[in-house]
Amino acid sequence: MLALAREVREGVLQGLAEVAVVFSNIPEAAGLHSAAELGYATASIDSRGRKRAEFDAEVVTKLQQFQPDYVVLAGYMRILSPAFIRAFAGRIINIHPADTHQHQGLHAYDWAWENRLPETKITVHLVDEGLDTGPVLAQAPVDLRGADSLQEVERRGLAVEHRFYADTLARLIRGELPAKTPAPAAATSQA
Repeated sequence: MLALAREVREGVLQGLAEVAVVFSNIPEAAGLHSAAELGYATASIDSRGRKRAEFDAEVVTKLQQFQPDYVVLAGYMRILSPAFIRAFAGRIINIHPADTHQHQGLHAYDWAWENRLPETKITVHLVDEGLDTGPVLAQAPVDLRGADSLQEVERRGLAVEHRFYADTLARLIRGELPAKTPAPAAATSQA
């Protein structure tokens, strides 16, 4: 989230996008404090102990108040309900640290390390009702040759993620990638 916010302020997204709100399902998330310090609107609804559909309905109502053109997931570690996905159909963007045709869900860097892959891919995709099954917008390779620890795999992957996510969003907003709704404002969510 902070990498995207930086790109909106002074990088590839400057003049193309604005952060409408930074949302978290964890009220004490450090990202909310950081976003507020940067002058961004923040919102939070605690998800703990809540049923997913009920919680997501409340989040949809909250996010719709900010009228985001896109919902950009950045560290939001919850599976979205069908009702949430339908409310923002074709406008929810996610980044996944693997080729989504090879690995979905959590622990993608662990999977790459355990399988001693020479390369993994960072995937930016539209969110659909499956788990990391939405249409791929773009992928970027991560060279893992010579990586001697899981931490090194993660370091290499995050270096690509932080640059690639913003670049892909810029291409999407400029109409260079397929999307249902081209527009500049984004709600960034962080867990």
